[in-house]
Amino acid sequence: MPPAAPPSFLAVVGATATGKSRLAMALAERLGGEIVNADALQVYRGFDIGTAKPEPAERERVRHHLIDVLDPDERYSAGEFARRARAAIADVRGRGGLPIVVGGSGLYLRALISGISPIPPGDPAVREQLRERLEAEGLPALAAELARRDPETAARLAPGDTQRVLRALEVAAVTGRPLSAWIARQPFGKERTSAIAVGLTLPRALLYDEIAGRVARMLERGWVREVESLLGRGLDPSLPAFQAIGYRQLVLHVQGEWSLDRAASDTIQATRRFAKRQETWFRKEPVTWFAALAPEERFQRVLDHVQQSGVGRANA
Repeated sequence: MPPAAPPSFLAVVGATATGKSRLAMALAERLGGEIVNADALQVYRGFDIGTAKPEPAERERVRHHLIDVLDPDERYSAGEFARRARAAIADVRGRGGLPIVVGGSGLYLRALISGISPIPPGDPAVREQLRERLEAEGLPALAAELARRDPETAARLAPGDTQRVLRALEVAAVTGRPLSAWIARQPFGKERTSAIAVGLTLPRALLYDEIAGRVARMLERGWVREVESLLGRGLDPSLPAFQAIGYRQLVLHVQGEWSLDRAASDTIQATRRFAKRQETWFRKEPVTWFAALAPEERFQRVLDHVQQSGVGRANA
């Protein structure tokens, strides 16, 4: 029997603020890699500070893919990510490099590695009914309904993710099956992609400190001015990109509805909840975890693990 083919790419995953991007940069520089972004918001042009988008200098040091590829009014999905990411991975491997997929979206990683079932088309009439209900009842009522009808999907969505809450309710209403059931079907066995995934963890208290510090640094860098600029371009604050944690809170601040302190505090709390959901999701995936260590020690342990896996060999 011929030996198994080595993994075709490396994935670096984990909750937000655990240091994924720093580790991926270091691995890319050591191993001749290029980074494929698996963050759902870094694809949008202009949404830079609040998505922790890599700096231009970092992109000069290491080539990045799937960053700044969409305008804010364009839609993005796990299936679209998987299609674009497979093309990027093939491009990197074709030039002899190691693709390193980095991000905190468990659904995106699953779509890339395993494939996901195509979601059935929606129904404009149902969509309009849901939007009317949104106006009359508010998002919390619809989110609570989703939690009853599709608890798995509700658990992975951010509380203010209006677009995805409505989409999940639409799928359930039109098909009679929850969105999570469609995703779980994964009929595309022929699209499976071999990979090795490493995950980073931090103790909860340390993670929460990192999140608070990260939000403070983003505000110091001009996050409010960025949101003002985006709104000043005439972008609709209901666009999917504005539903990201932090952006929707700062929109309320810029519009005069919330103080900056309230927006920052709510962003920190929402990010903590999101990090817990990320951890829960990734614990179900085949990931090798690395806990908090001195940066140099953790890097060396991950590097040893990656090199032993054979990922990146026999690139074609």
